[in-house]
Amino acid sequence: MFKGIYNGKQCHAGDIPAVLARAWSAGVDRIIVTGGSLEGSREALAIAETDGRLFCTVGVHPTRCKEFEESGDPEKHFKDLLSLAKEGVAKGKVVAVGECGLDYDRLHFCSSEVQKKFTGGVVHSFTGSTEDCDQLLSFEKLFIGVNGCSLKTTENLSVVKGIPIERMMIETDSPYCEIKNTHAGIHFVKSTWPSKKKEKYDPDSTVKGRNEPCFVRQVLEVVAGCKGMTNMDQLSKTVYHNTCRIFFPQDLDTVADALLQSGGEVLKAEKAGKTGSSLFFRHSTNEDEDEDENENDRQRPAELGIPTATSCAFFKQTKGK
Repeated sequence: MFKGIYNGKQCHAGDIPAVLARAWSAGVDRIIVTGGSLEGSREALAIAETDGRLFCTVGVHPTRCKEFEESGDPEKHFKDLLSLAKEGVAKGKVVAVGECGLDYDRLHFCSSEVQKKFTGGVVHSFTGSTEDCDQLLSFEKLFIGVNGCSLKTTENLSVVKGIPIERMMIETDSPYCEIKNTHAGIHFVKSTWPSKKKEKYDPDSTVKGRNEPCFVRQVLEVVAGCKGMTNMDQLSKTVYHNTCRIFFPQDLDTVADALLQSGGEVLKAEKAGKTGSSLFFRHSTNEDEDEDENENDRQRPAELGIPTATSCAFFKQTKGK
């Protein structure tokens, strides 16, 4: 969609620069462009290299795990991913391995058998029950990612209310998972942007029905609302700290901790008005998505010095949507 293509039809020119400009103006500090395939990861790295505030991941989304077998040489495909990840780490741009994991909601894209063969674990866009949440939180270093899909029903809001903010990240998963007027959390939303239909595209307006990174502020507002928090500034600083803890650990003793300890005064001039959230900008080349191995030959993500993807906020660049 960020290339102006909707269901295979070119509706307007690509507008990534305008989308990013709105994100920066809305106070988004950094964006993580997530790779959903080998080719998508290459493109994600290329995008990340265009701006110092852009970073990326390298991985294969579970619904596209068939690309390993379709490549004709699954082992070489993995090594190509590993090589790309190393390249990105050396450039200071790759901050996580992802997307990866298991997606049993869309098995028509890729069977569970193939997914289990080629992927590990991941969590984001959480829509589970309180019991599901408790199970995830039992893993000490696992965070829960919340976006518009996490805020649809009163039951969703009840679950989100119980997630400790120290274990939460907020995300968009754009261009999908926006907060809609039918969502239970809509009455907490305060921030809005002018929008127009894609057929009447205006670079100074958002596109109706297309989520954007700047809308992460709305997620923050709904989370604060359902938790009954009046100090949204502290909430934003905490989720920002969580993000840095996983994806930008080099900043823990500078940006994030300074924000938490000083109430924002240290960096007030630099960061005034910022929502305190990083985003994933998911780069996908899959037009249809809404969304025996030799261990000795494999280098695990931890050996690369980068974490496996957990969750933060996803801004997904797709073709043909």
